[in-house]
This record gives sequence, C-alpha cells and structure tokens, in this order.
Amino acid sequence: MRNVKIVLTALIMIAGISPVIHAQDADTIRNWNNSGVVSLNMSQSSFTNWAAGGQNSVALNGLITLGANYKEDKSAWDNALTIGYGKMVQQGTDLGWVKTDDRIDFQSKYGRQGSGKWYYSALMSFKTQMTPGYNYPNTEDKISDLMAPAYLLFSLGMDYKPIPEFSLFLSPLTSKNTIVNDDDLSSDGAFGVEPGKKFRTELGAYVNMAYKKDEIVKNVNFLTKLDLFSNYLNNPLNIDVSWEMLIVLKVNEFISATVNTHLLYDDDVLIKVDEGSEGDPIMGKRAQFKEVIGVGLTYKFIK
Repeated sequence: MRNVKIVLTALIMIAGISPVIHAQDADTIRNWNNSGVVSLNMSQSSFTNWAAGGQNSVALNGLITLGANYKEDKSAWDNALTIGYGKMVQQGTDLGWVKTDDRIDFQSKYGRQGSGKWYYSALMSFKTQMTPGYNYPNTEDKISDLMAPAYLLFSLGMDYKPIPEFSLFLSPLTSKNTIVNDDDLSSDGAFGVEPGKKFRTELGAYVNMAYKKDEIVKNVNFLTKLDLFSNYLNNPLNIDVSWEMLIVLKVNEFISATVNTHLLYDDDVLIKVDEGSEGDPIMGKRAQFKEVIGVGLTYKFIK
C-alpha cells in the first residue's frame, strides 16, 4: 500500500511539472510562464510555571504550489499543482503526531480563444490526500485515506480571461466523479457513494474562479480559487462550494509567513454533529473550514 501511495504521488507530481519539462525542450520556451512557492513552516509552544496554563506543542507544515502556463497566439494552457502536508504533537496526550493538513490538488485547463477575452475551454481536476485521516482522539477507525475520497472532474465551457492574473471558467456540462477506494468507507456509503460502491458520477454545472497576484501590496503575494458545482439530477440548488486562499507575507528572501484557508461545503458529505442517545452518532450537513498559519522557510521562483 505504501508503494502505491509513493507511485501515485510521483505520477501526480510528474503530471504537474511535465509542461515545464516539455517547455525546456521545445523551441517555444518563451511562451511558458512557470512559477512556484515551496514553504516549510514550524510553530512551537512551551510553558514553564505558566499560571494561565497551556500545553507544550510542536507543529510542522509543508506546502508546494506550482504553476506552468502556456500562451501562444489563440491557445492557452494553464496547469497548477498544490501539495500540502502537516503534523502536530502535543504534550500531555497519547496521540503522538496527528495530521493537520493533507492534500493533493492538480488542475489542467486548455483554451482556444474565441471572441475577445473569451476562450472555448476544457478543464480537468483531480483531488485526493496521501495518508489516512482520523476523527481524533479515535485513531482506530479511519475516516479517509489515499483515493478515499478522490475527486476527478471533467468540464467543457467558456473561460473569461480579462487580465493575466484572473480567470472565470463557466461550464454547463461537467462530470464530477467521486472515488472511495476503501472497502470499509465504501460499505459505509462515505462521501456520498452508495453503500458498497466505490464510484459515483454526477452531471451538472460548474464555475471556477481563480485570481493570483504577486505583490498585491509590497512583500505580499495573494492567491485564491473558488469552485462551485450544481448537480442537475439531485438537489441542484444545493451547491457544492470549495474556496481556498493563500497569502504569503515575505520577511526576506527565504523567510515568510503563510496564511492558508479552505472553506468547503459538499451536500453529499455528512459530518458528525452530536452523540446519539443509543450511541450512534448524529450526522448532518455542515460547512467545513480549515486554517493553517505558519512562519518558516519559503522559496519562490518565477521563470
């Protein structure tokens, strides 16, 4: 299983950087715009005779954001890969290192210019994680894993690109595929699949908005991405939302502070909201929110 994880991660990374490799070998290298941010952040808390109380803790978080965009005549090809992973250990608990972040997010979009700033476009995206997830302090029953879930999306539509930093993709024809490649999670019907099934396909409308600005103000880089999906056949007004934001505040060439947030709502994902009277948890639909803040080493490149 570990080898499978390594191979899959490597393939996704290769897919993300392959346009860069191709660009270096081609005569059209000038048409590529490659960029990336690699950061490793650490936070530590220590208390000695502290009257207000507190627990010693250490947290580590890594983030890789890569982009490779191609533009020539009427063709545009945008590729983005994000890999994030983090863990934390807290004194006074038996949990050891617990996961705080885990994601792989790859997106590729090709467009052919139509009228003005509009492009006829096709988009593909893939999202999953690398290691098992748990509802701590329960570390016996995993609630997620590699390819459980995974989201594979194919979409055809129009892309509006008024400036290089902004794009708005609108699609009336999108296939959203949910994969739960774990027997236990599949049998529970996790992440919206039918119990016992490992694959679910939804057909609907999709909106993708992305904005990336270097030096939005001095020494501050900003990136945000919003995904909206509506299932035509099942509760079309209950829209799935994924909104991510990354802010990099530069201290010097290699030290930066990063703020990473993710707001998520999926109408098919049920969250434990209370303990039932019979011991069975009460599940409900809830918005999910994650925030990761860190200070550490950051390397940024643009080519």
